[in-house]
Amino acid sequence: MTIPTSMDQIIGTVRGLEGVLVLEPRPGDGTPEIAWGDAFFYYAPDGEVPTTVQPYGTIVTKNYPGDAGCDLDRPDRWRVNVHVGRDRARELVGGGEPADVDVLLPHPLYGDLGWVCVVNPAERTTPLVLDLLRVAHAAARRRYERRRGLS
Repeated sequence: MTIPTSMDQIIGTVRGLEGVLVLEPRPGDGTPEIAWGDAFFYYAPDGEVPTTVQPYGTIVTKNYPGDAGCDLDRPDRWRVNVHVGRDRARELVGGGEPADVDVLLPHPLYGDLGWVCVVNPAERTTPLVLDLLRVAHAAARRRYERRRGLS
């Protein structure tokens, strides 16, 4: 199995999930400039960006206000963030510093809310990140179906 190690490869893998919407803000599309170059993953089988839910995963390519610990403003640094739930996050994360690469860490701002992250996933963490994104996608699908009375 080839392990995707670039943002484009991870985004491509997520795009292959049923009902996914990958939002990739770009200049001129009406999105805030701070989001340009990032990616946001939603379960949205209608293709419309949900207005009442958060994405279940993201890729960020720069520091956001109050979130500079991962040092994403350095060249060739990016971070995958996945909502896994509080209990699962506690099971998964161990030691490490926010700027460490290829290490699963609690999200620097939203770790207490069940988000985990990896800066520059590579051989050690990419399989886990992809699995976590699939599980988060399935959970988002179940929430979507529950809200619409489909389950």
